[in-house]
Amino acid sequence: MMLSRTADHLFWMSRYLERAENLARLLDVSLSLALLPQAKGARAEMRAPLVITETLERFNQRYPAITPEALLQFMALDRENPASIICCLRHARENAHAVRGKITAEMWENINATWLEARQLEANGIGNVADFFDWVKARSHVFRGIAYGTILRGDAYSFIRLGTFIERADNTARLLDVKASLLTDATIEDKAQDYYAWAALLRALSAYEAYLEVYREGPAIESVAELLILSPRLPRSLCACLDAICKILDQIEGDNGRLAQRDAHKLLNTLKYTRAEEIIASGLHEYLSQCLAQINALGGTIDHAYLRVA
Repeated sequence: MMLSRTADHLFWMSRYLERAENLARLLDVSLSLALLPQAKGARAEMRAPLVITETLERFNQRYPAITPEALLQFMALDRENPASIICCLRHARENAHAVRGKITAEMWENINATWLEARQLEANGIGNVADFFDWVKARSHVFRGIAYGTILRGDAYSFIRLGTFIERADNTARLLDVKASLLTDATIEDKAQDYYAWAALLRALSAYEAYLEVYREGPAIESVAELLILSPRLPRSLCACLDAICKILDQIEGDNGRLAQRDAHKLLNTLKYTRAEEIIASGLHEYLSQCLAQINALGGTIDHAYLRVA
């Protein structure tokens, strides 16, 4: 069984990289929607990243108003904001440095180069915003590809993937919850705006093309919720993330994780046998809040079983 300290570094290394990518996706769509002509919910769209990362109060203490420039600086390059992209990349690099002997040289070189490039961006500023978001996503993708193609299949690989999918599940639930709250009770005049907002949400989760392939219609709350929560085929859906988590936990050696396995399988089975109509009828926000609480509880169980240093 791998030492708890090593497992913890590997787990959080991948969580922080996934978090940086998710932040880039979120900022990309939020700023794009806020800049739409006559966007009635522009301020709400720009508040979304702050609400999701629970940094709204910290932002308000630092900036007089929510503007695209202030939001980008705060969420991308502000080292005093622990939820910023640059802080996530720094933490990922620090965790990777602590376990250089457990990851491959290619993995370390990728994550170290990512951090060095991030520091240059911090010093020189972000030129093209879209290029910056694409860069963050690409560095995360490259790291996952290198990890998949180079590291020995064992506990180290399992904890790297476990961190990715825990973080991804949490992000999908948070993003869908906040976006849905911005789009409820729309008037007829808001329908066009809603269409773009749902489409932007799907793009943020790399699910727009998949949605069109499955539903062949404009985005609606029921079908979006079904795809992002219940679809086992969409890589960023809650169901797909929980399925991956269950398989990873089953592969980790030892009996420490029995409670984590039980909780993960219980949550997955609940998703498998739930219908979108039931979710909407019971309230999407209430359902997602419950999912987030269960995902966080599962993270705590995993921490207690594998990551806590005695």
